[in-house]
Amino acid sequence: MEGDSGSFLPDLSEDLSQRGSVASSATLSRVQELLVYLCGDNAVHLSLESLSSVTVQELGRSVREALQIPESLHDAFAFWLCSPLLELQLKAKHQPYKLCRQWQDLLYRFTEASEDDIAQDEPYLQYRRNVFYPKSKELQIEDEGVLRLLYEEAKSNILTGRYPCDPEHWTGLGALAFAQEEGLNINSNQFTTTVREKKLTSFLPEHVVLGSGGLLSTLRGKSRRLAELEGNLAEEYRKICVTAGSSPGPAPLLHQYLSMCHALPYYGCAFFFGEIDKPAQGILQRGKRKAVSVGICLDGVYVIDMKEKHVLLGLRFSELSWDHTYPEEEGDSHILWLEFDGEEDGTPVNKLLKIYSKQAELMSGFIEFCVELKSTSETGAVAESDGGENPSQSKNGRGGRRAVLQRQPSVVCSRVDALNTISYVADGKEIKRLKPKRAASFFTRQGAPTYSAVQGAESLEQG
Repeated sequence: MEGDSGSFLPDLSEDLSQRGSVASSATLSRVQELLVYLCGDNAVHLSLESLSSVTVQELGRSVREALQIPESLHDAFAFWLCSPLLELQLKAKHQPYKLCRQWQDLLYRFTEASEDDIAQDEPYLQYRRNVFYPKSKELQIEDEGVLRLLYEEAKSNILTGRYPCDPEHWTGLGALAFAQEEGLNINSNQFTTTVREKKLTSFLPEHVVLGSGGLLSTLRGKSRRLAELEGNLAEEYRKICVTAGSSPGPAPLLHQYLSMCHALPYYGCAFFFGEIDKPAQGILQRGKRKAVSVGICLDGVYVIDMKEKHVLLGLRFSELSWDHTYPEEEGDSHILWLEFDGEEDGTPVNKLLKIYSKQAELMSGFIEFCVELKSTSETGAVAESDGGENPSQSKNGRGGRRAVLQRQPSVVCSRVDALNTISYVADGKEIKRLKPKRAASFFTRQGAPTYSAVQGAESLEQG
């Protein structure tokens, strides 16, 4: 949201975006040019006075007017400062220009980027989905312009692999995207021509189209794989044409695309970056780590393998406890700890996953804020998928034992056996190895802490 109700990030800097969000000028009191980017490489061009002191709230009014977004839907979107190294969702009171000037400090604090990468990195201002906007409210939107903005963002996340999905899912989404952009009256020859002109990567995830494996396997199987993908896409498109009937207009197709994306539990997440330990496979394999993205939203936490594009661990807030620790010595890492229930040889255990990341503090604060937001929601719309459970129980006391996570074939499901976890229980302040009987949670908290933004020159939300 643009309001102060959604804050989970740190401080941003005030550098100008290489993408050209802010026009460079020595005299900021004059009219300045500002580009606010939308997903899909479109942008809103604004001319503003006193750009250095303009707030997100003031920018919001200008952008909504330019895009003709109804005032009733103002909280569906938020302003983000983005770069390849960091993404931050801003609050209403933040001043983007000033935050940009702190960008390098934030990169040093919250990323592992090299000095050269930090020196060259510049943020751009983007207007996109608010991470705190409930999916239940999104399904009620009828405004075509708003639906199209949400569609472009969801499509981008599907194509880049940020949202992992199974073959039947990305084929259906690809066909819907084709129908949305090209219409429902395309014959087979036209379909083939259009797909080859625009390339399959315009409709299907890049990692799916390009495949994986060695050079020889790629060369031998590339033509066959592309033909199969194209054929499946065409077949799904024909099904859509049959069920859609005569031209229904764009809104139903946009609704259908977003509804399919809502089936992905990490839809709408803010994403953070980190590493986890790889399971030991011998003496030489110890100590290695795997790069992961950590998606956090109003429903839970999802740890995703960035290379393989599948979920390693997905936990609703009622299924986890969490904490973060700071480095004790030079060379140590910031760690986000996730505790969940599991079994070893039939014995109930508390499994602990360590996520190494300079953004651990941000992730911990964001989880806590989401838990509090869900627990205090008056409408209950945000918690509809939790079956009425009180998410605040996930911190300390929990009613009954949580469900044990099992590995399943879908990329959306957890792969607990692929994780290098620690099986511990807590006994007071001393951590002990598991005994046959279940003990208390690993995490002991002194009361229920209230959320506070990360300290810095400005407090932000991050995604």
